[in-house]
Amino acid sequence: MAPSIKEQVQLLKRGTIDILSQEELSQKLAEAAKTGRQLRIKLGLDPTSPDIHLGHTVVLRKMRQFQDLGHKAVLIIGDYTARIGDPSGQDKTRPMLSGEQIEKNAKTYFEQAGKILDTSENKLEVRYNGEWLSDLRLADIIKLTSNMTVARMLERDIFELRHKKGDPIGIHEFLYPLMQGYDSVIIKSDVELGGTDQTFNNLVGRDIQRVNGQAPQVVITMPILVGLDGQEKMSKSKGNYIGVTDEPNDMFGKVMSISDEMMENYFTLLTDLPGKKIAELTNPDKTHPKDAKVLLGKTIVTQFYNQAGAQSAAKQFEKVFAQKQLPDEMPEFKVASKPISAKQLLLSCKLVSTGGEAKRMVTQAAVSIDGKKITDPNAEITPKNGMVIQVGKRKFATLKVT
Repeated sequence: MAPSIKEQVQLLKRGTIDILSQEELSQKLAEAAKTGRQLRIKLGLDPTSPDIHLGHTVVLRKMRQFQDLGHKAVLIIGDYTARIGDPSGQDKTRPMLSGEQIEKNAKTYFEQAGKILDTSENKLEVRYNGEWLSDLRLADIIKLTSNMTVARMLERDIFELRHKKGDPIGIHEFLYPLMQGYDSVIIKSDVELGGTDQTFNNLVGRDIQRVNGQAPQVVITMPILVGLDGQEKMSKSKGNYIGVTDEPNDMFGKVMSISDEMMENYFTLLTDLPGKKIAELTNPDKTHPKDAKVLLGKTIVTQFYNQAGAQSAAKQFEKVFAQKQLPDEMPEFKVASKPISAKQLLLSCKLVSTGGEAKRMVTQAAVSIDGKKITDPNAEITPKNGMVIQVGKRKFATLKVT
């Protein structure tokens, strides 16, 4: 038996910050149930980086809930808006990306989003907003900008802050919310999802839909997932993220590194556990924090891999961190027998991505070779067969001398 409209609203309300408006959402759901029409649920993702992390999945999971209720997800890859760069949360103008960068990043988005969404043709529509935005003429853009005043734009918190500080605001940045709103007109969006940093952009979409004779979309905002540092939002640029393509052991280990205070946020936004169960798990008088965190880690790894992978990751974590043993499996890298600097060795074993990161990890005493801490990034290391390199708590490699 299908859930009632009230039950659907309660399900969709879970974990949200705001629904603008809940009454309109109820009306749209009721109309869809009566007519059999699928609601069109919009989410825009600008391919400004090649990877999706768990912060992105908070909104994707909400989109999946709509799919499970019979509606269609419309995922918009912002290949055109990414050229401007969303000013949300930015205290300075974003650098413009090249077409090559955008195309390369966009290729990975569908595959990664598919780990959360139902990708069947009846449940998912993927569009690139370059389809319509690239065809706009100057007259069309002028008409679009006539729907918004400079005063309204300056009401936006980040623009207001930069204006007061005397920091530059590019005219092209004013175009971003207008273009995102125009996306809603083109795909005839019924509901738009986004983080709280997208509220202004999504409300502009409502305004532009009204001007174009469409019923305004319902705007649902989701909270920002806190990054591993427990302070700022999850972001690849800040290095405090868990990627959806992280290996099970790494994903589990990162979850285990979060603070106890962050668990309620993660359980609520990243799992389907009922609120009553979450309250029990995050109450130290009822559940030991480590046991709760292990369950959280297993649940998240299972979502992206499988239960066996989650169990294996938990077992590996216990062996490496609790029992201070080496992992059962480590990537093996072939190196020459001649001496090599510690910094270059880390790069050769792909344990870091840049020389700067290698230097930072060594100077922070986060690197050990065969159990001995290395503190000088230029220290000469003579590779040996079976030598174990460790960076931080979760990254290991072993050497094979050629």
